[in-house]
Amino acid sequence: MAETKPATTSTSADSGVLDAAAMLVERALKAGAEAAEAIVFEGQSVGVSWHLGKLEDVERSEGRDVGLRVFMGHRQAVVSTTDLSERSLAPLVERVVAMAKVAPEDPYAGLADRELLARDFPDLDIDDPVTPPGAQALAEAAAEAEESALAVKGVTNSGGAGAQWGRSGMALVTSEGFAGGYAGTSFSVSCSVLAGEGTGMERDYDYSSARHLADLEAPAAIGRSAGERAVRRLAPRKVKSQSVPIIYDPRVSSGLVGHFVGAISGAAIARKSSFLQNALGKPVFAPGIEIVDDPHRKRGLRSKPFDGEGVANRMMKLIDDGVLTTWLLDTSSARQLGLKSTGHAARGTGSPPSPSVTNLHMAAGTLSPEELMADIKEGLYITEMIGMGINGVTGDYSRGASGFWIENGKLAFPVSEITVAGNLRDMFLHIVPANDLVFRYATNAPTLRVEGMTVAGT
Repeated sequence: MAETKPATTSTSADSGVLDAAAMLVERALKAGAEAAEAIVFEGQSVGVSWHLGKLEDVERSEGRDVGLRVFMGHRQAVVSTTDLSERSLAPLVERVVAMAKVAPEDPYAGLADRELLARDFPDLDIDDPVTPPGAQALAEAAAEAEESALAVKGVTNSGGAGAQWGRSGMALVTSEGFAGGYAGTSFSVSCSVLAGEGTGMERDYDYSSARHLADLEAPAAIGRSAGERAVRRLAPRKVKSQSVPIIYDPRVSSGLVGHFVGAISGAAIARKSSFLQNALGKPVFAPGIEIVDDPHRKRGLRSKPFDGEGVANRMMKLIDDGVLTTWLLDTSSARQLGLKSTGHAARGTGSPPSPSVTNLHMAAGTLSPEELMADIKEGLYITEMIGMGINGVTGDYSRGASGFWIENGKLAFPVSEITVAGNLRDMFLHIVPANDLVFRYATNAPTLRVEGMTVAGT
């Protein structure tokens, strides 16, 4: 039986959550499991919805979700529950051990290697000690956002505004000796409005999310931005099908980075189902491009001191000077590829871990957005993407879009009902980033220019 003494314990974890996870692992080992891990998520939140000057809804939630994974050799089974009563736990543990005994054998299943486990946890500053805002304060923030949006000339109706606060924590304990956890807060405000009349109405939105209340954008600024965005979209035109340069607004440019990380997931590489299957160590983007995953960014929306298997994580350049440097690996996919986990395991309570990123960004370039499109005689500036027409095996890319037509280096008029198409391999090699990177979302990228794409219109 594996030793259960913790390798390390995070002082930021709530002791009750860690104790619950440790108790489950101990019970699983006593019930006959050869190895086990337990993960516990605990959270509470308050959110409000506001519409046309009235409080529409108040939601409060509080709960705990528990997952237990056990191993019998290379056989594994997972169960989850929200009921931690003695009446529920005893049969739950017995059931998962019995399931593992008859599960199909997986030669790559198992806990993370002991030498990879995290032992030092950085201070990520993701838990704001501020007194949690109540429903009244959240309602006032949502009302301010909507009022500011409706004050924008041309805005004719509201799609609603909202504000939210939450605090969540997690703990992970494994029979390989890991015990750790962390907790963090979240704040958000959002607003959606409509501009125009009748069939000519257009909708747009804006929002802000932050770990600390002090970092949240002002509700009035969010509302004003939502209103101005909606008004700018009025009277859209259609354009002829053609091949032109395309500019991706920062609100949508992060999607291209997301398509890239999906293609370097260890799970996709192990299945041989990625268009970047043979690209490791080779140029994938243009020289100078950097894409970074940083789980230890202070106050980052996805910051965490270790991955979903307790493996030590760190800042990594996934793309360095245009070259692909690594796959995203959890323990299982790493073993399939004969490699070591890169600390990218993520998981819930009801299934085994899988690879995922944390705080992801593409580094800024040197040109301003205005300089980036100054030489474009005709082109497309995209502010919204629609649909998910991506083939992960071939890299073929086809998505609905709307935004603005570019004429002589300037935004000329809004456009809609168009499709943009290309191949991600070619698109990546022809991306040019602007210098306007802002860390606003979990995945961030500056304004991006991509050459050689097809716009399908009329």
